Amino acid sequence: MGILGTLVIGFFVGILARLLKPGRSGLGLIMTIILGVAGSVVATYGGQALGVYQVGQPAGFIGAVVGAVVLLFIVEALHKR
Repeated sequence: MGILGTLVIGFFVGILARLLKPGRSGLGLIMTIILGVAGSVVATYGGQALGVYQVGQPAGFIGAVVGAVVLLFIVEALHKR
């Protein structure tokens, strides 16, 4: 999958990460989606580079969701400071 596919999946991952992350975020929906895209890109290409999963495997989607949720936690922790 190319970068465009990763961005589209990242959009949906951002929305899903917002639903999965507990509590009030303080970030807007657009910022959450942008962080979802960023987390998706990092987790997708990072996981592939580390050999955790191959292109097109369902584990890549799961990794993208986990990456987006982790990125949301980090940004919210920095945002509250």
